[in-house]
Amino acid sequence: MTLSKKDILEMGSLSVEEIQVILKTAETLKEISTRPIKKVPTLRGKTIIHFFYEPSTRTRTSFEIAAKRLSADTVSISASTSSIVKGETLVDTAKNLEAMNPDAIVVRHRAAGAPHLLARLVEASVINAGDGMHAHPTQGLLDMMTVREKKGRIAGLRIAIMGDIAHSRVARSNIVGFTKMGAKVILAGPPTMIPMGVEALGANVTYHVEEAIKDADVIMVLRIQKERQQAFLFPSEREYAQCYGLTRERMAGAKEDVLIMHPGPINRGVEIAPEVAEGPYSVILEQVANGVAIRMALLYLLLGGPR
Repeated sequence: MTLSKKDILEMGSLSVEEIQVILKTAETLKEISTRPIKKVPTLRGKTIIHFFYEPSTRTRTSFEIAAKRLSADTVSISASTSSIVKGETLVDTAKNLEAMNPDAIVVRHRAAGAPHLLARLVEASVINAGDGMHAHPTQGLLDMMTVREKKGRIAGLRIAIMGDIAHSRVARSNIVGFTKMGAKVILAGPPTMIPMGVEALGANVTYHVEEAIKDADVIMVLRIQKERQQAFLFPSEREYAQCYGLTRERMAGAKEDVLIMHPGPINRGVEIAPEVAEGPYSVILEQVANGVAIRMALLYLLLGGPR
């Protein structure tokens, strides 16, 4: 089983059928991570470059683990240890990487569209591990996998996404992905953090978190991305937590079987209270585990057979 496309760049480029194939493949491959010897020879002889221009813990590590569990050879490069610090452009970097004949390049970049440019320049498959505030397709896929695993379906569910929507590539990928799969998405947060026109992606908007929480089957909480903000969008973290944080008190208005999700990293006590992040409804660590399975599935589907 393979995907007909060369690259994974954004959720919008994946059809419903392709998403279903990816999720089903990931569910099958997840079992490998529970074995005493967590390795299969599926991608032996394949070379994967992990090129991260921005810091990452979960995404980078899970991509590396996914590749190694499929027996691929991996090379990791960061911006601080590459020729970028000497002034080399992304185009020249891409051409030099291509000359080494890798099979896939996983890239995270601060500029939206950088993985798309890279994909046009190289023969290797390119997987977007996050580009600026634009897209994070593998996070969207692992979130859908987690929801389907816990709820048995995606269609017909109500997904509440709360927090810094304006600066979140995770929010954009999840809005597109969950809507495409038949769920209803509602966004909540301060007016300064809700981008104008976001309803065009298929989501509804409220500025009252209680309204978003009330009938939600899934509550996805996002952190405040100070590193991307060009202005002060809220008075203080304390006030943000009081007005928009997911607290135990606000959880009293949620469904009894609601799922709590967070893409990480978590700012405890700001966007989510510690007792909620670690509570019985939290599936945050399941998201991390499913991240390995989703990335294994994508590497297998892109590189495991003839395109």
